[in-house]
Amino acid sequence: MPYFDAASTAPLHPVARQALLSALDDGWADPARLYREGRRARVLLDAAREAAAEAVGCRPDELSFTPSGTHAVHSAVAGALAGRRRTGRHLVTSAVEHSCVLHAAETHRAAGGTVTEVGVDRAGRVTAEAYRAALRPDTALACLQSANHEVGTTQPVEEVAADCARAGVPLLVDAAQSLGWGAVDGGWSLLASSAHKWGGPPGVGLLVVRKGVRFAPQGPSDERERGRAPGFENLPAIVAAAASLRAVRAEAAAERARLSALVDRIRERVPMLLDDVEVVGDPVRRLPHLVTFSCLYVDGEALLGELDRLGFAVSSGSSCTSSTLTPSHVLRAMGVLSEGNVRVSLPRGTTEGDVEEFLRVLPEVVTRVRGSLDVPAAPVREEPTLDEAGLVVDALGRRCPIPVIELAKVIGDVPVGATVTVLSDDEAARLDIPAWCGMRGQEYVGEREAARGVAYVVRRLS
Repeated sequence: MPYFDAASTAPLHPVARQALLSALDDGWADPARLYREGRRARVLLDAAREAAAEAVGCRPDELSFTPSGTHAVHSAVAGALAGRRRTGRHLVTSAVEHSCVLHAAETHRAAGGTVTEVGVDRAGRVTAEAYRAALRPDTALACLQSANHEVGTTQPVEEVAADCARAGVPLLVDAAQSLGWGAVDGGWSLLASSAHKWGGPPGVGLLVVRKGVRFAPQGPSDERERGRAPGFENLPAIVAAAASLRAVRAEAAAERARLSALVDRIRERVPMLLDDVEVVGDPVRRLPHLVTFSCLYVDGEALLGELDRLGFAVSSGSSCTSSTLTPSHVLRAMGVLSEGNVRVSLPRGTTEGDVEEFLRVLPEVVTRVRGSLDVPAAPVREEPTLDEAGLVVDALGRRCPIPVIELAKVIGDVPVGATVTVLSDDEAARLDIPAWCGMRGQEYVGEREAARGVAYVVRRLS
């Protein structure tokens, strides 16, 4: 049955498998040695670097292989900030960067640096104007992903790179989700990516540092990979990563057209098949293989479990699929519905029949999960309330999507113009209650801290 989670990790490309097996025989020696086996390994490493550099659009001596995409990002952030420490200690990121970028930013902040997060619109896209406004004289580095890993929205990298260049600020691009589809345009300064996102083996990342960028690798120095990734290279995996990148790029045009049409079908059909669903992400400026939607009154973990039982592997940004009980930082930054969230990311080779079968079973699964959550209404409490005439629903201690379910049950019990206050200590309610109001045509009045949790106030308009 279909695997629909290529944005997490793509299945190993056949070319990668073939190259990996061949390199295990021919590339096991140390490429730093001068004897025959070492020279053979060096030829393989140089060829892989040239192939990867051609796909990226950089010089081979600007590209280093790292143990992972996360390692590449952390090395890029730390090295660029250290190289420009005389300029300042200010870092700019978007609010929807991959968690590895945000973790690096938090480490920088903990060490005394400053960080500005640029917000996004409801489609998950930043504006070049907002990035330009965030740049300061002491900005040492700016970071911007080429495409979002959760909702597929692409970012205006070329415009932001031009603004950064005019300000003399290097731009680091996380291209993990997009590099398999094409080179990143624009005058970016640093780039990071990860092989398992495009069908290469796990454990290989790319770090590109353009000539002229001030960069100081952190940690103990090493003679390999220009000191940016210490330790013995995993040469067979590197060879397989470069070979698969070249292969997927050769297939990209055809696969882009085919998968984009399948994603368009999902984007169009899901709202027709299901009530109370929100398709999120930019409908046009997006990756060709990825679509995300959220369903009201659905427990995300139960939904994913049911789909898995039927053979469909999908992902989710819902808080109810996470041990942290907080919704995805991407969905939170976008201000969209998080409950019942499903990310579908199609790998190469996905067929029309696979998508049609998914669309056939999805309504049944959502209906079944919604039916299992038809819990009794929560007890009414007298306080706290922002409107003494309003109804108060106690959803304390109850996880997504229960607070919204209870709100939906009682909104019809109050007169038009009156309010319902929902008491909740679930972090997802901060997103889901305003999103429910927008979907249902009700007014979200606001929130305030309560004795326990938060009081969310909704006014009935119809």
